[in-house]
Amino acid sequence: MMTQNQKLSEQKIEAALIDKILEDRKVRSMVTCESHYWFFNVYFSHYVTYETADFQKELFALTEDESIRNLVVVSFRGSGKSTLMTMSYPLWAILGKQQKKHVVILSQTMQQAKQYLKNIKDELEKNIILKSDLGPFQEENDEWRSFSLVLPKYNARITAASSEQSIRGLRHGAHRPDLIILDDVEDINSVKTRESRNNMYNWVVGDVIPLGDKNTRLIFIGNLLHDDGLLMRLKDGIKNNILDGVFKMYPLLDDNENIAWPGKYPTMAEILEEKKKIGNESAWQREFLLRIIPDKDRIFFREWIKTYDNLPDKECSFSCTGVDLAISESDSADYTAMVTTKVYGYGDSATIYVLPNPICERMDFLKTMNCIKDIRKMNFSRHRIYIEDVGYQRSTIQYLKAERCHTEPFQVHGQDKRSRLITISHLIQEGRVLFPTKGAELLIQQLVGFGIEKHDDLADAFAIAIHKSFERASHCCRIAISK
Repeated sequence: MMTQNQKLSEQKIEAALIDKILEDRKVRSMVTCESHYWFFNVYFSHYVTYETADFQKELFALTEDESIRNLVVVSFRGSGKSTLMTMSYPLWAILGKQQKKHVVILSQTMQQAKQYLKNIKDELEKNIILKSDLGPFQEENDEWRSFSLVLPKYNARITAASSEQSIRGLRHGAHRPDLIILDDVEDINSVKTRESRNNMYNWVVGDVIPLGDKNTRLIFIGNLLHDDGLLMRLKDGIKNNILDGVFKMYPLLDDNENIAWPGKYPTMAEILEEKKKIGNESAWQREFLLRIIPDKDRIFFREWIKTYDNLPDKECSFSCTGVDLAISESDSADYTAMVTTKVYGYGDSATIYVLPNPICERMDFLKTMNCIKDIRKMNFSRHRIYIEDVGYQRSTIQYLKAERCHTEPFQVHGQDKRSRLITISHLIQEGRVLFPTKGAELLIQQLVGFGIEKHDDLADAFAIAIHKSFERASHCCRIAISK
């Protein structure tokens, strides 16, 4: 944060530069070509209704830094991020020193795509000083189409498209897209299931990224809607050095309640007034404070999950595998899931370690039986298999017993899946169930998204394994006490 004296000094310098820019067209062209910040303030001053915030100046600097190949920006609603990134920056990237030739702006819907292009087109047609200094822009009427516009003077194109359209092979002459901007390609509904989240991520990886060349910049703008959504996956990729890029997040209020845009919200009174306009706590937390708000009906919360790097350096008391059977390989069938645990200690001191890489796949009867036998071999000491004692699964239990796999029925006692998970939720919250740092991502996702995710097979196998692990730990403790 700058001191008051530093701010006053900067304001004097800016005032002097503004005078020079207004007087001299040559100076204006030179300064705006070099600086996206000045390009915006000169040609789009009608958007500047409040004093520019520090985070907005940082956004300008990030757009100017071409060494950043992947930039992910999450900012509060009304922060101006879309104006800066999907209207001003595409134009400066072409008209300014970066000299981009094919800019692609991607959105979730075709209607959004049309609106992004319309905003740019309006400025090119109606912004008198922009046209006078850097135009003309419109020379061939047939080039001004619904989803694309060409700037013949600069041999450049701006294309707007949506995730609903095919975008493979987009080109402008010999130019592949050299700047791709994705703005709000997800919404609350599209992140509800893992399947739809995977589809979005696969679209980005399989369709969007291959559009460009080795020097193409990708900029992602949006909000954090789910802890497994696109922006969170990108954030994790950058954090873990899997993806080369920069992630920036700008909430309206930070953890110390510092206001990100004091020019627009000078005091907490204005913040509270804005909050009252929203009238919904979840929307306020999500859209302005950038906090992922779980659905009210969730059983588990991600912050409850405790992890381990290595198993204890001692022999476990016993181990269990919970099995949720689905004897089918059709694309519409559920998955067969198997979750294995190792238990250390007995009674209230028992701790359950969920083993990494639980089974979750579609398989026929023979493959399922062989898979269970393999698990039994790897955990031969004091290990038991538990399968629901319902319907055709009873015959599976008998088959495995005949094959000398210590298999026992799991009695549901009229409880549905949700009820079984609720009764063990406190054990996860208390940290008595530990998950591997790596290798349980899908299981954890099914737990925290239970009731929303399309599949819950791992969650059901997990419930069986945890119920039987603690039941057996308590039983062994009672036997020891009675002796």
